[in-house]
Amino acid sequence: MIELLSVDFMQRALIAALLVGTVAPMVGIFLVQRRLSLIGDGMGHVALAGVAIGLVSGTAPVLTALVAAVIAAVVIELLRAKGRTNGDVALAVIFYGGIAGGVVIISKSPDGTPANLMKYLFGSILTTQRGDLYVFAGLALVIAVTTWALRPRLFAVANDEEYARAVGIPVLPLNIVLAVLTATTVVVAMRVVGLLLISALMIVPNAAGQLVARSFSGGLRWAIGFGLVSSVGGVALSYPLNTPSGGTIVLLAVGLFVVTAVVTGVLARAGSRRHDVAETHAHEHGAQCGHPAVTHGDHVDYVHDGHLHAAHEGHYDEHGVHHDDEDAHTPGHHHAGEADSTPAPTTGTRP
Repeated sequence: MIELLSVDFMQRALIAALLVGTVAPMVGIFLVQRRLSLIGDGMGHVALAGVAIGLVSGTAPVLTALVAAVIAAVVIELLRAKGRTNGDVALAVIFYGGIAGGVVIISKSPDGTPANLMKYLFGSILTTQRGDLYVFAGLALVIAVTTWALRPRLFAVANDEEYARAVGIPVLPLNIVLAVLTATTVVVAMRVVGLLLISALMIVPNAAGQLVARSFSGGLRWAIGFGLVSSVGGVALSYPLNTPSGGTIVLLAVGLFVVTAVVTGVLARAGSRRHDVAETHAHEHGAQCGHPAVTHGDHVDYVHDGHLHAAHEGHYDEHGVHHDDEDAHTPGHHHAGEADSTPAPTTGTRP
């Protein structure tokens, strides 16, 4: 690691990865909520057309890519709002039109060599210059501040557009803002992971975060953490392994998702074995429910059709079969998970 930090181009690469790993999941979480996980791919293909225009005209490719992607983002949202076509069709048209236009235009540029094209398609973070870093840092700051400031409204719109519209939230402007943020994120990340892979860094960390988080805010924090580990770790690994940084970053993100899914699955199975859950029923046990109550340790069980049910975190645990000649359970007969059962039930079904 000391060797990596001592090399100028690796310092720039790690800073760029840090910026992208932070902002990509911040925008991606709202795309996941809206089930628009592939919109980053569409924006990436349009950005390719912008890069081609920049190469042909001699303009900075980052600037022309940003303009092209933002225009496409606004057009998609306006088409969706007008109802003339749905989001999938609009995205497909922009997707294919962008990549086709980019390939045709870049073929007319003297700089449109396969090597030049590949560094935009799949990333070339080690060629990041100091000037590029300043541009990326400025764009990343705008993305982070805007997303953080608007996150309650963006969440409301992403979760339920009709409800958000009913309570007076400006849905169309917020959708346009999110689309523009997505386009900007694509441009920021195109030199890090490439236009064809950026969508993965926006979506996969969020998919992993949702496996371990219990709230939207928690999911966002986990997603940023996974994004940082994937981007910075991928760049650090690509140097000694001599592999493309973009592909390494995405493979690391996918690997983290798989490990997270396996670990959470194993923990969930282990947790389900800690106590037996009673059959789901609509009845709620309580002082006035009519079922006999028997004391069991630090909580109360209710006799229901010969079975002993105890309230526990939104459902009822099965604590054995009741015998008429016993006032309580047989001493020493316990099920794991009883210690945290509570005497005050909340509902008779799982949440």
